[in-house]
Amino acid sequence: MIKRRSNMEGCWSFFRTDRNTGKDSILEPLSFPDQPADTSSAPGVQCPGSEPLVCLFCSESIPLPQKDVLLRHLLMEHKLVIADVKLIADLQKYLLHWKGRFLEQPVTDFCSVIKTNSTGPVEKQEDYFLLCDVLPEDRVLREKLQQKRLEEVLEQQQKERDDCSFHRLCMFCSEEFTGNRSSLLNHMAREHSFSIGLPDNIVYCSEFLDTLQDKLDSLQCLYCEKTFRDKTTLKDHMRKKAHRRINAKNHEYDRFYVINYLELGKTWEEVQSEDDRELADDEDDDWSDWQAHPVSAVCLFCDHQSETLEQIYAHMKEAHGFDLHHLKTELNLKFYQQVKLVNFIRRQIHQSRCYSCMRTFNCRADALRHITTEGHVMKLPEMSAWDQPQYYFPTYENDALLCTLSDSEEGDGDEEHRGEEIPVIAEDISNLRALKQSSVLKQLLKERGGSS
Repeated sequence: MIKRRSNMEGCWSFFRTDRNTGKDSILEPLSFPDQPADTSSAPGVQCPGSEPLVCLFCSESIPLPQKDVLLRHLLMEHKLVIADVKLIADLQKYLLHWKGRFLEQPVTDFCSVIKTNSTGPVEKQEDYFLLCDVLPEDRVLREKLQQKRLEEVLEQQQKERDDCSFHRLCMFCSEEFTGNRSSLLNHMAREHSFSIGLPDNIVYCSEFLDTLQDKLDSLQCLYCEKTFRDKTTLKDHMRKKAHRRINAKNHEYDRFYVINYLELGKTWEEVQSEDDRELADDEDDDWSDWQAHPVSAVCLFCDHQSETLEQIYAHMKEAHGFDLHHLKTELNLKFYQQVKLVNFIRRQIHQSRCYSCMRTFNCRADALRHITTEGHVMKLPEMSAWDQPQYYFPTYENDALLCTLSDSEEGDGDEEHRGEEIPVIAEDISNLRALKQSSVLKQLLKERGGSS
């Protein structure tokens, strides 16, 4: 039973593996590489502070740069997950607030309760707690922290705009600039075709320039971030490849742009896209030059990607001896059973574990070698091992292979069993009597009876 359903999907895409215990540590969403790698996420605009992060339940405290250590501690020791941690403007104050509230009232008064392995034996069931902004108090707290951070950033930006004591050398020609920061930024954009944005859109400018200078001193390209053997080779590379710009996907730079502080839970790309949509409303809807970007499905066993169902099925069969279509037909798997099977295999391989005999290895390569040599590729465990509710939720949040799955060919006409495929998660109905008394439908029936 699940006490509250809210944000459950987000919770279950957050996990890492604890090598010591073999349990899943729900910390951050897994994502397949795109190029490979599209590891985009919400911008981390938190500024490191001197105050440590405190545990909500015990005396444990961790420095802010090591917040993942605290999140893992909360999960493993106290079974609590904080949703969207990267969107919390001031994590120290956020934790202090909830530490005080948990001293006043039990955690179940605030958190969604998620019961794992709900269909298994009682002794194997565990309760996990999700603290998220579905709770009004949490939402208000996050908004207040965001508002305060925005005020601090705007105040800092105004100081930098009014500051006339700025002094710095150009990163490319060593020309000296004094006065206002805009003179240097405009010079680099005009003379060297290197623009990091309008001066009025930037905050913590000196720290931003220090970060860029450190990369150049380390002989690192600012765009592709490759390292070169000397400055001459680096300069030629950046000039010939037109790499005199920063990498927009590097979220290290996010805290230097005011736009990232404007709206809670939105990246600068999302804010910018909203502006673009407003402009597009005034234009004709011409889709003639639109080109679709194909979504690639990743193999269960390696990094190979294919754009169609037939291609990825053929690759897994030829390269690894795994025939998903044969398993679907042989076991008569319905759509949601296929989803659970794929997520089960994904998770076991991510944990360097054989999905057939459940033996754990030191690395993924060893596990895959074992699966192949022992003939376990097509040897699934008992259905009860993978046909579990937790495998409704994707192991990788951008798993396109799940989008290629389809219902069994024989299942289209089986109307009486279709309802069994759909997972229904009940809400808490402990106060069902009061709900019936206050039902809107009951009130409407009374009014209709009175009018007739």
